[in-house]
Amino acid sequence: MKNFLRLLSLFALLAVSASAKLNIVATTPDLGALAHAVGGDLIDLTTLAKPTEDPHFVDAKPSFIVKLNHADALIEGGAELEAGWLTPLLEGSRNPKLEAGKPGRVAAAEGVALLEVPAALDRSQGDIHAAGNPHFLTDPVNARTVAAHIARSFSELDAANAAAYAANLTKFNAKLDAKLAEWQRLLAPFQGQPIVTYHNYWIYFAKRFGFPMELYLEPKPGIPPSPAHLAEVIGKMKAANLKLIAVQPYQNRKTAETVASHTGAVVIDWPSFPGGKGTEGYLEWIDHLVKSIATGFASAK
Repeated sequence: MKNFLRLLSLFALLAVSASAKLNIVATTPDLGALAHAVGGDLIDLTTLAKPTEDPHFVDAKPSFIVKLNHADALIEGGAELEAGWLTPLLEGSRNPKLEAGKPGRVAAAEGVALLEVPAALDRSQGDIHAAGNPHFLTDPVNARTVAAHIARSFSELDAANAAAYAANLTKFNAKLDAKLAEWQRLLAPFQGQPIVTYHNYWIYFAKRFGFPMELYLEPKPGIPPSPAHLAEVIGKMKAANLKLIAVQPYQNRKTAETVASHTGAVVIDWPSFPGGKGTEGYLEWIDHLVKSIATGFASAK
């Protein structure tokens, strides 16, 4: 009988331990990867957007409402990237923990210097964001700021494990610093060479590593390429001898290949988030982006 009671006590303790995990929902895989780096086994993590989805237009499934209803915290970009699909999900979830201003509502953009903040909203310029360009995690230095924000939030929600979150953050930062130095060395021979992209997604990456990305296959953000615009892009690429085009999983690769066939350029596949192209973690994702540049420029010679 005593052994039986001990077993019951053990199962009860295990159940309490399991339920003590923070239930975290992240909107996009880059935020999810940083949440995992900080939270580790202390959190249960759900990421809403798939690595291959356009984060502006995520398929808002009814099951997401259930996930949000049970969440202790939501980690979102906070720069309007998810506004079109996240708002109705939050309204449906009716979770007071995720209300604006609550500890469980983590806006990752806080503390990040956003680029391309428009002086005025002009929809004739395409799909622009009032808060600025929301793709700030393409700069790994911004990841340090976001990871620290996540660690503070987790510690506030789960003070008993604050030391573990702090330790995980320290480990992540050490790995990030080492990789940043490695990436700079690897890219140094190619620095300053322009890269053509489909959409104005990579401005933070471009600024961090010194690769101009100012020519796009889209005529304006969110506007599909027209034959006339592509002819103009081809002309500019030939004139400037541009040799690299980067495309993302949800973009039309055939369009990029057509442009490449007229310019002699190389098309490289850039996953928008961790989880694409075998990159499970944040650092692995940036590593893939960096190495694909080096490989692409080397093969374009």
